[in-house]
Amino acid sequence: MPHRTPPRRTPPVTAAWQHRGSRDGFEVAYFRSLPDGYRLDGRVTAVENGHTWAVDYTITVDTAWTTRSAEITGRSTAGTRHVLLGADGAGHWRVGGEAAPHLDGCLDVDLEASALTNALPVRRLALGVGGRAAAPAAYVRALDLTVERLEQHYVRIADESSHQRYRYDAPAFDFECVLAYDEFGLVLDYPGIAVRRA
Repeated sequence: MPHRTPPRRTPPVTAAWQHRGSRDGFEVAYFRSLPDGYRLDGRVTAVENGHTWAVDYTITVDTAWTTRSAEITGRSTAGTRHVLLGADGAGHWRVGGEAAPHLDGCLDVDLEASALTNALPVRRLALGVGGRAAAPAAYVRALDLTVERLEQHYVRIADESSHQRYRYDAPAFDFECVLAYDEFGLVLDYPGIAVRRA
C-alpha cells in the first residue's frame, strides 16, 4: 500500500504564475494563516481568444486543506459577476446561499482561471508515490462564474529531482498531463496552462 506523504510545510507568503498556452496572463496569490486553516487571496488577469478578463478570489481552507468557502469576482467586457460558495467540509455546498446537491462529495474548489487551486487536492490528499485518488471539485468557470461539478483524478508518480509529480486527468475536457509541484504543494508546471514565476 502506498505510504502517505508527511504534511507539507506552511505555504509561502506569496506565489505567482505566468499563464501561457490556452491564454496569456498572470496570477498572483497571497497566503495567510488562520486559527483554523488558511486564507488564499489572488488575482488573475488574462487575454484568451482575443478577449480580456480578470478574476479575483478569496478561498478559505481548513487545517486539512478542505475548502470551506470561496468568494470570486470576475470582470470582462460582459460586465462584473460575483459568486459566493460555502462548504461544510463533508462534501455539501451552497452556491449563492442555495443548496447545490450537484456538488455533493466535492471537497475542493477549482477555478478555471487559477493555477493555484490545483494545490488544494494535492495538499489535502497527501498521497505517497503510487497513490491515486478521485478528487471531484466545484469548478468555477472564468468568464461567467458558473459552478459545475468536475470529475478529476490524481496519481502520484515518481519524483523528479526535488519535485513531486502527479498524473492528472479531467475526462470532461479529455485532458491529461503530468503536474509538477514544489515542497509547499504548489504547482510549478501545468503544461499548456501555467508556470510558476515566484
